Amino acid sequence: MSALHSADSFLLSLSRAFCSPLAVFIQIQGCVICLTLAIGWAFAAYVRKREINRIDEGIKGGNSFAFLCNDINELEHSNQVNLPRVSVVMPLKGFGEHNLHNWKSQITSLYGGPIEFLFVVESTEDPAYHAVSQLITEFKGDLDARVIVAGLSTTCSQKIHNQLVGVENMHKDSKYVLFLDDDVRFHPGSIGVLTTEMEKNPEIFIQTGYPLDLPSGTLGSYCIYEYHMPCSMGFATGGKTFFLWGGCMMASSSSYPSQCFLCRMHADDFRHDNYGVVSGLRDGGYSDDMTLAAIAGAHKRLITSPPVAVFPHPIASDLTFSRFVVVTIKLFYYIHIHVDFDLLSRYWNYLRKQTFVLESYISTVNWLMNRALFLTHFYLSWGFVAPYFMAMVHVAAALQIYIKGYSYGETTCTSGGLLLAIWLAICTFTELLSMWNLTRIEVQLCNILSPEAPKLSLDYYNWSMIFVAMLVDNFLYPISAFWSHFSQTINWSGIRYNLKNGKIHKIERNKDKGPEFTDLGGKHLYGKKAAIPKASLLGSLGRSLAHWHQPKKYDV
Repeated sequence: MSALHSADSFLLSLSRAFCSPLAVFIQIQGCVICLTLAIGWAFAAYVRKREINRIDEGIKGGNSFAFLCNDINELEHSNQVNLPRVSVVMPLKGFGEHNLHNWKSQITSLYGGPIEFLFVVESTEDPAYHAVSQLITEFKGDLDARVIVAGLSTTCSQKIHNQLVGVENMHKDSKYVLFLDDDVRFHPGSIGVLTTEMEKNPEIFIQTGYPLDLPSGTLGSYCIYEYHMPCSMGFATGGKTFFLWGGCMMASSSSYPSQCFLCRMHADDFRHDNYGVVSGLRDGGYSDDMTLAAIAGAHKRLITSPPVAVFPHPIASDLTFSRFVVVTIKLFYYIHIHVDFDLLSRYWNYLRKQTFVLESYISTVNWLMNRALFLTHFYLSWGFVAPYFMAMVHVAAALQIYIKGYSYGETTCTSGGLLLAIWLAICTFTELLSMWNLTRIEVQLCNILSPEAPKLSLDYYNWSMIFVAMLVDNFLYPISAFWSHFSQTINWSGIRYNLKNGKIHKIERNKDKGPEFTDLGGKHLYGKKAAIPKASLLGSLGRSLAHWHQPKKYDV
């Protein structure tokens, strides 16, 4: 029987300490968090699966276009010509590997009513300007689309500035305005579904959706996927929700006493600014979705998310995690010397952006809500990670006892810690199984909603990597949240925003060009690097789809 080594003694003492009442509570809490997430994802999967069943039943009932609408009679020309006009505003920044595919999925909509696409860029120097100009030329005559140069923002984030400039230039007869990010892929019937829901329920203030992340295989991309998954529960309600995603927002004029706040930008009485929406965005606004969600909550306005509003979101393949390791090693060095260390890592800066939005607010109530989200996320993140550290200690201690043959008298160690570790493993497996099931169903739903697109697959998802991403992401979130809280500044896509009292009060742009790529999408920020292929099979298919939405030419 060997003597108890000092290192082993410390390990076993730590394992015993983790069997104290407080430590047991933390470990049980970790199991509860896992099971709560599993239940939430199971409910979200039920809502999405219900839509799949509805579409399948419609197809079996003879409606081959059930992925577009419930009633095939809605595709009759007499109904299509009465559809309201929609303006789609897309703020652009840079050009990356997935943008061309994303844009084509957005403009080849099968919406039968009048529709225009407004691509808004900061300047003609943006690679997105040249890329989307060539795309519009390729589809010339098949759709109403144009590029708008917004100029530099001075009072709000560049994205919000681009959105508001786009709204100023939209058609005066547009009844609905749809904001889209350029990093998601739309389904052919998405605009029609969103518009139909708005027409059915005039009380809807804003409609939204949520992305299905398609990881590129790097740890950084899996961290983003894992970060979004808990949020996806709030968008899979099948109707009313309290959440809003800026990547897909449709606003209606019928939600207001007269015209929509965005449509009013062409009206003489725009200065009325209902609910303070325009001023809330324009005057110091940083986050479009958080600002509008706060306004909706303050005025008790309805936000909904249709169950089919889930959109593929391919993540850039060059979003590597190696640079983040450098940041982690040098974190304490840079904190004293240079606050721009976030430029070293795209993923870290993405996480910083997610926590930074909680520092922006437009009212006291909004500030209280953000603080509540801050504290809740902080507590649950480390409350999720801590039990795994404790479980590792319990397992390591048990292995040492078994390998080195220590007696019970030498270790005074009980099996309680190992039992807690086993329960945590079971709860983790249940959580990952529920996450896998929801992702599987969302992939299936996306494939049904876009029958013309290449099929998405769940086969390449690495679930071991996803588990690691869960630990990494939840460990880093509180650190990022504290950093955002005390710095009150962030550099996003080469622009540094500074907050004061919840609003942007200073915008800094380097005289030099700054970073070459965006922080998340890996898109080129500078230079004319986007060349659009000329005639191609994909282009021909896209033009055919674009023709489909013209009711004057095609009477279904």
